[in-house]
Amino acid sequence: MFAEIIGTLSNWLYSYILIILLIGAGIFFTVRTKFVQFKFLKEGLKVVMEPKSDEKAISSFQALMVSTASRVGTGNIAGISTALCIGGAGAMFWMWLIALLGSASAFVESTLAQIYKRKAEDGSSYGGPAYYIQTVLKKRWLGILFAVVLIATYMVGFNMVASFNISDSFRRYDFFNPSRTPLLVGVVLAVIFGICIFGGSKRISRITGVLVPIMGLAYMVVALFVVLTHINLVPAVFAAIFKGAFDIQAIFGGFAGSAIMQGIKRGLFSNEAGVGSAPNAAASAGVSHPVKQGLVQMLSVYIDTILICSATGFMLLCSGVQPEEGMAGMPYVQEAVAGSLGGFGSVFITIALFLFAFTTLIGNFYYAEMGLRYICDKTPEKVLLAVFRMAAVLVVCVGATMDFSVVWDTADVLMGLMALINIPVIILLSKPAVQCLRDYQKQRQEGKNPVFKAKNINLETKTDFWN
Repeated sequence: MFAEIIGTLSNWLYSYILIILLIGAGIFFTVRTKFVQFKFLKEGLKVVMEPKSDEKAISSFQALMVSTASRVGTGNIAGISTALCIGGAGAMFWMWLIALLGSASAFVESTLAQIYKRKAEDGSSYGGPAYYIQTVLKKRWLGILFAVVLIATYMVGFNMVASFNISDSFRRYDFFNPSRTPLLVGVVLAVIFGICIFGGSKRISRITGVLVPIMGLAYMVVALFVVLTHINLVPAVFAAIFKGAFDIQAIFGGFAGSAIMQGIKRGLFSNEAGVGSAPNAAASAGVSHPVKQGLVQMLSVYIDTILICSATGFMLLCSGVQPEEGMAGMPYVQEAVAGSLGGFGSVFITIALFLFAFTTLIGNFYYAEMGLRYICDKTPEKVLLAVFRMAAVLVVCVGATMDFSVVWDTADVLMGLMALINIPVIILLSKPAVQCLRDYQKQRQEGKNPVFKAKNINLETKTDFWN
């Protein structure tokens, strides 16, 4: 019964509400910022490597890695496979569109998080949507609601998906008993995950800072190899993507399984633009100007969808293995790569998914812990934090044993609820972010390394850092 209800709710949300909200907001922010995601892409690449301006904060690069650790995960492998198997090759086009428009939304929400970030007792910074909701709209109840949904989405929904896909990738191997594999993988994964999260957020940023670049590079090399060895299929793949994206009869014949819905669902799940997750990492960075972190988080959307998701999509579609609904998730990925690289390919994909998903688990928990901190209005008591972390460990263990459709639909619905709260809020609060961008651009044109002051944009709300 739960599976049927959550599946119906997911289809309804993405058929009628979120498709309009996501695309509409993306167009609004693109126009309002005068195409920031295209004009300032080179600038984003430049600022990401700048040293932190505050020794007690994390650097722009570390904030990028924490947000990318959450974005780059199972959605980039199993999620793309699911979209192609259910929605067809055309789903790739809609993923690209959501990423290109959504990167403007990501810029605005992360710039706002920097403007309204809070100062901790040790001098470091923290913040996110719940904080700018309370600071500007003066509605703490809405901030609490967002924090609760954020915790449910990342600690429960997304981490169940990550855990499930790891266990699903091990079902292929004969040395595991298929009936016991999910529980065995779940227990081992939960233990490793628990060791990491009990080390705190600084350990999280250190772990992700090492793993994310390594796993991303290795995965891209393998994907490129598969595509190059099937280079003759690339023109046909492009044709299939654009033909499938605008196949009107297929779209309206079964919208729940269409390229549009699958592209939007899996695109949003993968890059999280506008959902309100990345601002929690963005607020922790020590930068001289809020726009710098807005550009860095905008760049993260490109890394996730335009780079890594596209690599997965072309690797799968160029493999010669046709996507079928019954192969959705890891089975299609393993079959496609094994066809090109033999046994090594299957093992490599399993290891890659484990690393992708594991860093996702850590990045997701970082966001959930920020949500708990907001609800408590301070650093949570040690006992409460220990219980919270144990609950997160239990979710990881249980998620490995759950059903395919239930974990994906649950995550999609919870993620959709976050977007329903955050996107209208950042539309209402977009003026300071746009003014901040103009201030940044003006200082750059004057040859300065931009430094932000609240008075530069006549910001009336008092801030912890910029007055």
